[in-house]
Amino acid sequence: MTVSTSRTQELWLNRFVYAGWFADLAGKSMDSGDRKPLVDEMERYRELYSERILVVDASGVEFANTGVDTSARGVENAVVAVRSNRHATGPPHRLRTWDPDTMLVASPIGSGLHIRGAVVIEASTVRAKSEITGLWALISLGASTALTLFTGVALGLSRWLLRPLFKLSDSVAALTETLPRPPDKNHSPSKTVSDSYGGYFGPPEIQELARSFDSMSTAVSDSVHSQRQLVADTAHAIRNPLAALAIRLQAMEKVIPEQARTSFLRASSQVDRLTAILDGLLKLAVAETPVGYDPAQSDAHWPDRCDVMRVVEDRVEEWQVAFEVANMTLTAEYSLSVIEAAIPADALAQILDIALSNSCRYAGSGAATEVRVRGESERATISVVDNGIGVSEDEITKLTTRFFRGASAVPGGTGLGLPIASALVQRYRGELLIAPVTPHGLHVALRLPPVKPERPMSRGTA
Repeated sequence: MTVSTSRTQELWLNRFVYAGWFADLAGKSMDSGDRKPLVDEMERYRELYSERILVVDASGVEFANTGVDTSARGVENAVVAVRSNRHATGPPHRLRTWDPDTMLVASPIGSGLHIRGAVVIEASTVRAKSEITGLWALISLGASTALTLFTGVALGLSRWLLRPLFKLSDSVAALTETLPRPPDKNHSPSKTVSDSYGGYFGPPEIQELARSFDSMSTAVSDSVHSQRQLVADTAHAIRNPLAALAIRLQAMEKVIPEQARTSFLRASSQVDRLTAILDGLLKLAVAETPVGYDPAQSDAHWPDRCDVMRVVEDRVEEWQVAFEVANMTLTAEYSLSVIEAAIPADALAQILDIALSNSCRYAGSGAATEVRVRGESERATISVVDNGIGVSEDEITKLTTRFFRGASAVPGGTGLGLPIASALVQRYRGELLIAPVTPHGLHVALRLPPVKPERPMSRGTA
């Protein structure tokens, strides 16, 4: 548009200047009555530009003409406009390649109210349109070249940026193929991203990566579920023969000779210990399973909240006798009256039983244990603090590891208590912290998940 406007203005202004010059020359010829100088200049102009000129007097009578068709409607309108002093004093609309090959440029002879005639130049637009078309073609070629260049750069850059995504997608797909798959694929406990959001959206590369991650997460979840199920099934399968073995040992106790009684008691204690380990494995397998992962679990029917104070008071009262027998003291301190947490009462009681059992068993005779309940930023924190033997600094981080037992631990434990508590806390999105107490002792803190506010029921919702 800029190129067309500029070239149109250049052509029009050039011819308008010529029209004014011929108007002055025509005025002199009208004064002298000699047309020859005017006609000679008009002819030379036609030879130079191949354009025709028409000169009329004040009455519209032809005064000089080099080939302009005076009957043409455009010429008549231009003459009338000049004689009435309404002629154009600016360039017309910008030229386009499909416009006519001629353009009329008119100028009055005389000035003001004294119009003595008119000069009309039938200017050729062929050359100007050709130049405009050439410039348009050049601009189009440059734009196409730039577009092609930048498209190539964009494609190369996008491929360079997406190459790691392709490699990551391939790696995830290869990893997924190596993971074990559950035997029954008709019912999978895992819920995929596509199931949650109704499909994948975005660029194809991102969609492919999302599918790969979705497949991998499903395979990993199914694999972990299968492993937990395997642990639970194995422990359950071994527990039955152990129970039968324990019954047989009890039946044999009366007929065991005195010289073999020591070995018999050791064998019985080993059976009891193995039974305790299997019970711990079963509890750990259940605790590590996320809520709602398996529809067959009874957790779906558990309440999603509990009264923290009621559970803590119940467990402290229950463990008082055990602490007295162990020559220890158990007290409780509450800094809040009523608070709820997003955890079932049975799970919270199981966690507190583990913490109190460890303190009662390992703190040592004469130690004091205190259960503290605090409320901070809508969360309840339960702490079990004792001033007993404690655990060394390098063993603190290992207490939640399966089957780990500290160097100062007394015989009889399985090393599964705190791992079960940690798994239960994580299952309900809480936090379990273990820290030493100065100068000696152990601090087990349980940060419970807050209860989410219930959403108001919308109109029309049953």
